[in-house]
Amino acid sequence: MLTMTSASLAGGQGKTTTSFFLAKAIAQKGYKVLMIDADPQSSLTLYLGHEVEENQPTLLEVLRKQVPVEDGIYESRYENLWLIPSDDGLETIQDYLSSTAMGELALKRRLKDIQDLFDVCIIDSPPQRTQICLTSIVAADELVIPAEASSKGLHSLLRTLQLVDELKAVEAFEGSILGILPFRDRWVGRTQAKRSEVSIQDMKEIGAGIAVLPSILESERFKQAIDTGKSLQELGFPDLEHPFQTIIEKLETKWLKHNLNPLMQIAG
Repeated sequence: MLTMTSASLAGGQGKTTTSFFLAKAIAQKGYKVLMIDADPQSSLTLYLGHEVEENQPTLLEVLRKQVPVEDGIYESRYENLWLIPSDDGLETIQDYLSSTAMGELALKRRLKDIQDLFDVCIIDSPPQRTQICLTSIVAADELVIPAEASSKGLHSLLRTLQLVDELKAVEAFEGSILGILPFRDRWVGRTQAKRSEVSIQDMKEIGAGIAVLPSILESERFKQAIDTGKSLQELGFPDLEHPFQTIIEKLETKWLKHNLNPLMQIAG
């Protein structure tokens, strides 16, 4: 199972949007995808239309080893997509992870129990530098860093890259950064807004060799797709899928090249 985390150290950077649409795109190719909502705000859980019922295990119980990992996994309304949800209670995991030896490895270790059940796992991390954020990043084979095409997005990108460097320095993060994903790239007709153009150029400089992926354009169609449960293609906007299809192509090429590709061609 390939594990990917969407991480940015600021709110509104497109982490959940990236996680949701990327997971759907991978699932539509026939792969079995597990999504993990590691953000106590639970936006991903909401996007998937899942309501956490009383006494229903969530990521909190999974991380605390109170239930087998399988008991925290639920089918979503989308084919080939499953979810480990979160709720407000996930905030309480901070003390547990802080007091546990090598708490940043908690999620990575738990995922080993279900390694053979899914092809891909996508983790939506919280925007704060917390223990949940650390364990979400450390669990990743591949990291995608969404960043809004704005000054706030550049600051978030810089802080996220610094955190990754810190985790690499102590040999906690062993994965790689697949790319920086510009979010809310604004265009008027065929003309890119100056703020977006300058911000994306700055991302390339800040990233210093890290790939800057095709942008997630500013569009209300993403919200429409989430609200209706339809794909962007079904809504008549297949071009908006381009960033996610590019990520999938990179994953398949990279992992196939090293004969470690968990994205097996089960779709035929």
